[in-house]
Amino acid sequence: MTEAILAEGIQKRYGRTVALQGVDLAVPAGSVLGLLGPNGAGKTTTVRILTTLLSFDGGRALVAGVDVAKEPHEVRRRIGLAGQYAAVDEILTGRENLMLLGRLLHLGRRGARARADQLLERFRLTDAADRPVSTYSGGMRRRLDLASSLVTNPPVLFLDEPSTGLDPAARRDLWAAVRDLVSDGVTVLLTTQYLEEADQLADQIAVVSAGRVVANGTPDELKRKVGGERLEIVVARPGEQAAAIEALARMASEPPSVDSRGVIVVHPRSGLDGVVDAGRALQVAGVEVASFALRGPTLDDVFLNLVGSTADR
Repeated sequence: MTEAILAEGIQKRYGRTVALQGVDLAVPAGSVLGLLGPNGAGKTTTVRILTTLLSFDGGRALVAGVDVAKEPHEVRRRIGLAGQYAAVDEILTGRENLMLLGRLLHLGRRGARARADQLLERFRLTDAADRPVSTYSGGMRRRLDLASSLVTNPPVLFLDEPSTGLDPAARRDLWAAVRDLVSDGVTVLLTTQYLEEADQLADQIAVVSAGRVVANGTPDELKRKVGGERLEIVVARPGEQAAAIEALARMASEPPSVDSRGVIVVHPRSGLDGVVDAGRALQVAGVEVASFALRGPTLDDVFLNLVGSTADR
């Protein structure tokens, strides 16, 4: 099996509303696909279909080599799912949460305890294992939720906006846990609103807009499609911004712009020579610079270029 997740022409309608209009995805085994898109684009609908939680109206889907429509029970045996919010019992301890799932999934008492111990150690929760989950931080709850989705050691894992509400430190802990899973051969489909998260974790990215995939490729491939490098310049004295823009316009490949932060954005004509020319132009114009940085395109640029700044609906 080369693709752990394969979707071909997936369609979903709610009455006259078309939620998905032919989604195609292919996720090689042992890799991470980042599914990006604005709210309402169809990301969660796609995940719910692939995890058998929602029927679909057209197309074909295979997960871990199993047909989602024909053998949903077998698909469920081979996947893990962590949703946007930690689905753990706050009254129980971390260990009790994992053991309860293990017993429900027919691991037996001894097997459930052994698996709980493994997961608690893996996700650095051993010291808090016998505390009620109500005492856990948000990051600890998310790690426990992720551990819960792995009780049966599934080869395919779906993460639907897993770091929602986490602080930066907790988010990076979660990223490290996902990387460890992938290094062990687990395939991950990740939906996220954090573009840095997709950039950090995803081998491939699919951008969804209005129920269809509008771009697909590695993060670097998508960035290259947006354009080349740009200069971001902040003048020391705001009153000199107009003079800076006038000076820079002579050496730019397109008119300079000013973003919402007050940063002048310039696309130089010719690589490093253009950077030197920009610095010289500002010097000749007598403009004092507070910040002068060369930036490559980001996934934010990709996202805004493909789907704009607002949700589709």
